[in-house]
Amino acid sequence: MDRGTERDAPPSRGAGSGAADGPVAVGRVPLAVVVVDRDGLVSHWSRGASRLFGATKEEAIGCSAADLLPVSGALAEEDTPPYGGYAAYDGLGPDLESSLDGGLSYPAAGRARLTVPGADRVDVLWWAYPLVGPGRERLLVLAADAGLLRQDLDLDEGTVAVERIAPAFALHTDFPGADELARRLPEILPSMSVGESARIVAQVLELGYPVMEFSQNDRVPVTPDWGVPRRAERRARRERAARAAAEGLPLPQEDPNEGEDLEYVAVRERLEFLNEVSGKIGTSLDLSRTIVEVSRAVVPRFTDVAGTYLREQVVAGEGFPDGVPDTTTMWHRVALEHTDEPGRWDDVVPVGEAMPFPAHTPFFQCMTTGEPVLVPRISEQMGHAIASQFEKRDIRPLITGRSMLVVPLKARNVVLGFMILLRHPERVEFNDMDRVTGAELAARAGLVLDNARMYTFQESVAETLQDSMLPHIPPRMAGCDIATRYLPGTLLGRVGGDWFDSVKLPGARTALVVGDVMGHGLNSAAMMGQLRTAVQTMAALDLPPAQLLRNLDDLAQRLGDTYLATCLYAVYDPIASELHLANAGHIPPVIVRAGDGRSELLDLPTGAPIGVGGVPFEAVRVRVAPGDRLLMCTDGLVEVRGEDIGVGLATLTESAAHPAASMDDACDAIIRALNTRGGRKDDVALLMARLNGIEPDDVAEWRISLDPVEVGRARAVVREQLHDWGLGRLADGAELMVSELVTNAVRHSHRRPVELRLVRGDSLLCEVDDDDHDLPNLLSAGPTDEHGRGLRVVSTLAGEWGASRTNAGKTVWFELTLPRR
Repeated sequence: MDRGTERDAPPSRGAGSGAADGPVAVGRVPLAVVVVDRDGLVSHWSRGASRLFGATKEEAIGCSAADLLPVSGALAEEDTPPYGGYAAYDGLGPDLESSLDGGLSYPAAGRARLTVPGADRVDVLWWAYPLVGPGRERLLVLAADAGLLRQDLDLDEGTVAVERIAPAFALHTDFPGADELARRLPEILPSMSVGESARIVAQVLELGYPVMEFSQNDRVPVTPDWGVPRRAERRARRERAARAAAEGLPLPQEDPNEGEDLEYVAVRERLEFLNEVSGKIGTSLDLSRTIVEVSRAVVPRFTDVAGTYLREQVVAGEGFPDGVPDTTTMWHRVALEHTDEPGRWDDVVPVGEAMPFPAHTPFFQCMTTGEPVLVPRISEQMGHAIASQFEKRDIRPLITGRSMLVVPLKARNVVLGFMILLRHPERVEFNDMDRVTGAELAARAGLVLDNARMYTFQESVAETLQDSMLPHIPPRMAGCDIATRYLPGTLLGRVGGDWFDSVKLPGARTALVVGDVMGHGLNSAAMMGQLRTAVQTMAALDLPPAQLLRNLDDLAQRLGDTYLATCLYAVYDPIASELHLANAGHIPPVIVRAGDGRSELLDLPTGAPIGVGGVPFEAVRVRVAPGDRLLMCTDGLVEVRGEDIGVGLATLTESAAHPAASMDDACDAIIRALNTRGGRKDDVALLMARLNGIEPDDVAEWRISLDPVEVGRARAVVREQLHDWGLGRLADGAELMVSELVTNAVRHSHRRPVELRLVRGDSLLCEVDDDDHDLPNLLSAGPTDEHGRGLRVVSTLAGEWGASRTNAGKTVWFELTLPRR
């Protein structure tokens, strides 16, 4: 037959006939051939497809396959034709749409109806084969007009003329990319031999007339089983035979192919089983749950015992090196399902055990070759060899005499593990068809397990990244207690752009910040990390809130205009009992008054988000009292899709006012109140600060004139104050460090007197202010150096120390831990 010529097609009757045990072509009809790429667009459209679906090649190439092909397999009962040559579609298997949208990773077949312009409704048989590999092609679709098939086969109503109808190909043709497809076809069509694969490739993209054929010996990977008579028909034949025998009439002539019916029913049942298993596994991306689903899916229908073993790194949700496993590879027994009496296997082969497998075992053969290993019956000798791997345990009574099938759990050509399937001695042995079924089952299970493994691995990486970016805030700062919460987005993984932070400032003050980079994913998290670092740096410079947001906005502009962020920045002064706040497009904070328990949203100038550029920011000062609580959060806590954000803010304000035993309990109560409404998709950052304040009696201040003799007075007043506070044990060390800092300040100050302040809180804070903007450096002083030892003394004796610039100059400070009472 010349390529694409109809008149050279052989006659429909007897074409390709041969020996009785070989394939026999019983008819030829135009076969539509369509290739769909990974974007769901048509990349090949044969002339048969143009005839069948009514669109020319020029109209079809590059268009959505779903718009051109029949996507529904359902037929109304009244539309079901009474063809005897094949059974009407009865709802088995998926429809073509599942293959087109990538929902199926295995071959499928079915039947559909479509309406072609200028023609009647067409009854279509279709076969869909997923294409795997690096190429753009994703799906191969073959289709035929069932009406033409019926005419060519000359099928009378009620006649069962063929056992099965399936596409087959007979002639060679050239097509770009055919060689690559031929190399991949044994994986695409796992039941085909290499020779059959080459034959299909040669014709599958041909523009002419591939044949429809049936075979009594060769298995076709997927077929709608149109030629298998319905069970009702077989039951009717048995009833007719029974009536004939009862009435003494001649028995109806038996169908010589009745035995073959049973074979194809078995094939059909295998396909039903695989479809059923596919629906049971992979219902979630939880690795542990997926492992259990895979094991339970095959017991008891396919096997009586199923033991699942996975590589150590798969169980941990980690990556592992490439290469074939060896005798040192550790395999974890992660699941064991069986139909034996409860507990019979538990002590002998407990779940959770890890072990390697020697090279002489069928398990090692399976995991190194990646192919199923079939042992029809485990002999006494093999049972002893397998049992020798288990120290102090005799598993021979559990395995000897049973049929065994070991199937590899593979994904992307990597063996993740294997399943050991055992059948009871009284049950039929595993056969070659079971081997194929087990391999297909394991291929689907392996892909599902690998997806769960990669999700677990990526979630772990994301969680580590998020935790590294979120600060570990101490629960107590000068004059305030702090509690925080972070919740990842429910659907978008653990990586987001929300953050919170606190920064220690001069003057016993604390900077509190909450921010939210718009968007999700790693890019947003990276942007969040940059902004958080910038806020920490600028806060340490003691920039006023409005100026800090202005500088942060300039930085965001330099980083790029891709992202926007909201930010709320507050500075708490526990001595002045004051909050200094500025807002950049963030939701307002809530203040809960300690006096009457009243809560309210603070009315702040909203400002524009960080990254808009060129917008001024305003700051306000708010008086607070000891015991007041400040609540700052991101909009993920209060915003729900389809609901006004005002509802969430009202709920937040109300829940914040409820009394709680601790700060942590208060945060948990707020989360419960707002997180149970449903619909939350965004991540959440929450920071709560109880503003305890510092009493005036816990603060002592002095002004030191720029005279070296004043250093002695500074030592004296510090010693006296510490004795008054009952901290005499700290006096010697504090006096020495104050002497060093005041000496440096007097030496380097220009005009303004030095200010010395002691603050008693959870620790003893000492601050020395002067009007010199140069920060001191920690030097390494030699034996003969006259300078450079002062800060070395402070660094040695103080619990913490530091220096920061102020508007007027700088502050150098140190802290001492208070003695236990």
